[in-house]
Amino acid sequence: MSRFLVENETVVDEHTGLMWTGNASLLDFPRSWCEALDTIKELNNSALYGYRDWKIPNRKELFSLISHETINPCLPPGHPFTNVFTSYYWTSSTCVRLPKQAWYIHLGGGRVFKGMKYNSYMVWPVRTVENNKSTLFQTGQRICFDENGVVIDCHGTGQDGEIQSGVTFRNRFTETKQTICDNATGLEWLRNANVTRDAVDWNSAFAFVSEMNGKMEYGHNDWRVPNIIELESLTDMNRDSPALLCAHLCDDVKEFYWSSSTSMYDTNYAWVLYMIDGGVGVGYKPLTEFYLWPVRGNALIVR
Repeated sequence: MSRFLVENETVVDEHTGLMWTGNASLLDFPRSWCEALDTIKELNNSALYGYRDWKIPNRKELFSLISHETINPCLPPGHPFTNVFTSYYWTSSTCVRLPKQAWYIHLGGGRVFKGMKYNSYMVWPVRTVENNKSTLFQTGQRICFDENGVVIDCHGTGQDGEIQSGVTFRNRFTETKQTICDNATGLEWLRNANVTRDAVDWNSAFAFVSEMNGKMEYGHNDWRVPNIIELESLTDMNRDSPALLCAHLCDDVKEFYWSSSTSMYDTNYAWVLYMIDGGVGVGYKPLTEFYLWPVRGNALIVR
């Protein structure tokens, strides 16, 4: 079954319940973050394609389109989108620690980082197909900010903190003495987020997990290095240092973590999660600069 359903000038992603404009450069030049929010309001006033609920995608919504197996653009193979600009696209999510900045995603390679709101990036309108519900988790953001990082009333802003699109999950984590089970994804994480005690290189992370499995550490032999989708699933855009949903349940969370996902831009690099704010970048595999956080359970798909 095809993931994408083309409907005239729009494309519905049946994996997420989101409708995107088929033309990824419908707004054909970059805009500042605030200009982008105002432009979306203009699209809704004009009922673009018959709808008045377009928005800038939040971080998880835009991230849901990213494929970590393709580049230029890093979208799923066979996607139907046109005019994809292989550079930066805004999200509606502010960096809560540095609220003069908002999150953007690079559609050439998939990097998720933050930029000053006065910078100019592209905008890709999206809407939720039915009743403002999607299959994606909310980012966690509950506050709105202006371009100077000042907290403002969310009403009418179109920001992530106002719309809060996505699924919430009560009692998401079940904790044991040694592990935390994410009831939303079915993944089980170690409570000790610094199991190696020191930073390791990428190959050493896999060797450490193999040794854990050989010894049946924590009663299991199916521990693995998490992929980047799994690591990102733990982020909370309402928190920082670390930007983690389960920070209160975890011990000794470090700043950077390896994923098992190799960068297709350069296979000498692998995707990493930066825990202070939740950025997604890459690390050079031979360097001992990142940490390991083992996981077990059915793997989430690396898009």
